[in-house]
Amino acid sequence: MFRILFLLAIGVGIGYLARRRSFAHKTERGVQFTIAALLFVFGLSIGSDGALIRNLGAFGSQAVVIAVLATAGSLAAGVVAQRFIFGKGGRR
Repeated sequence: MFRILFLLAIGVGIGYLARRRSFAHKTERGVQFTIAALLFVFGLSIGSDGALIRNLGAFGSQAVVIAVLATAGSLAAGVVAQRFIFGKGGRR
């Protein structure tokens, strides 16, 4: 866990120092590709887990409820953060 936080902090520091360089602004596509690859690998691991697939009916509805509530909470937090950070109406 600390290794992940350490790497994140190092990345933030390097990003801050390189914020005026052109390559720092071209990372969005790489981030999108990396997230897509991680989701694909996560799906592979779920699909290959026989016990999980066998018990999908037992806790599938619970997983849907948790996912919907987590998404709703993230959206609500994003709206609140936007109001506090950018002011009313999302002005920058």
